[in-house]
Amino acid sequence: MAAVNDHRGTTIVKSEDLESGAIDLNRLKEEIICLQGCSLEQIHKGFSNDKKFAVQSAEGTSYLLRLFEADEFEHKQIEFTILQQMLEHHVTCSRPIELGMSAQAGYMLLSFVEGNDATEELPHYTQSEQFHVGVEAGRELKKINSIQAPDLVAPWYDRKIAKHKRYMDAYAACGYKVKQDEQIIAFIDENIKFMQNRPNLFQHDDFHVGNLIVKDKRLAGVIDFNRYDWGDPIHEFLKVGIFSREISTAFSIGQIKGYHNNEEPREEFWRLYALYLAMSVFSTVVWTLSYFPENMDEMMSKVERFLDDHDYFARIIPNWYTEGF
Repeated sequence: MAAVNDHRGTTIVKSEDLESGAIDLNRLKEEIICLQGCSLEQIHKGFSNDKKFAVQSAEGTSYLLRLFEADEFEHKQIEFTILQQMLEHHVTCSRPIELGMSAQAGYMLLSFVEGNDATEELPHYTQSEQFHVGVEAGRELKKINSIQAPDLVAPWYDRKIAKHKRYMDAYAACGYKVKQDEQIIAFIDENIKFMQNRPNLFQHDDFHVGNLIVKDKRLAGVIDFNRYDWGDPIHEFLKVGIFSREISTAFSIGQIKGYHNNEEPREEFWRLYALYLAMSVFSTVVWTLSYFPENMDEMMSKVERFLDDHDYFARIIPNWYTEGF
């Protein structure tokens, strides 16, 4: 039975303690009953602010523990509920077990998805095997995108336009210039109208090979729902062009095919896919400069790759899709 324990009367340490890693694991196991008698090993992967630990019970059962700052509790309650909904929609993902507050941090305990992330596994598979894992991923993503946004969530078009304007203002002020940016901006301006009246559905919002677990040449589960959002499900495919395509073209084609029931996507899909990629050029520059400036060269190499894939948006279907594998 999944449980939520909101021990708000407990004194919480300052957020910088979580950021600096000042967590006493022995004390944590005393504070969280379900961790007593378990071993914890920290996982150093991903860009999440959460601290993640692989948990092994005395009986040999594996879990995933995520620690977060106290002011994120309400957001985590929503995430916990969403994971419960994912299971109701038969999404292959972690099972939410317990959510609560300890004296040191907020915590979420999840079942552990066994296997390795697809980034590591796919290169060892044949092209056909990579494609079939992609098909499975596309089918899972379709289920993930089946939940309607709550009424209080503003329309996707309004939110996306406002966010894009903020990024464009920040890009104009940052001093960094992307090659042929005027051509990219012209493509966005010409196509941005197609975002109107798009569905407002649940988005994993970080769906790529790094957040997919594979075992025995099958998709074992989807992880890391903590960046979830609401909006156009086509926006989910943004990470195909930025990340997954770099690891496996066959997987990426499979994901698109699986999502569309093995039929070819309509032009609307490709136009919006290209639009969201074009918009991401400027958000990537601003975000990377703000948070990980040391990764700027790496991120811009990814941007330049998908700009080449689309001939700087002279084409909406990327060349890797039309050329196949």
